[in-house]
Amino acid sequence: MANHKSALKRIRSSETKRLRNRYQHKTTRNAIKKLKELTDKKEAEKFFPEVVSMIDKLAKKNIIHDNKAGHLKSQMAKHVAAL
Repeated sequence: MANHKSALKRIRSSETKRLRNRYQHKTTRNAIKKLKELTDKKEAEKFFPEVVSMIDKLAKKNIIHDNKAGHLKSQMAKHVAAL
């Protein structure tokens, strides 16, 4: 167990950040899944920028790697174009 006040604070803050990151990551994964299940092109094109924005935010905050973000966006764009 931590002995210093600052270490205890670090434990609290890192747990808060971990939960926030987990929530944002899961929300984005669900949005990606929802986009992949869409069959209507107009609806998918409307939803696509929202998903891309979510992915970009995860990459900016280093929750996911930049290359993974690019890969996911590429997959999503390819899917929407194929509809």
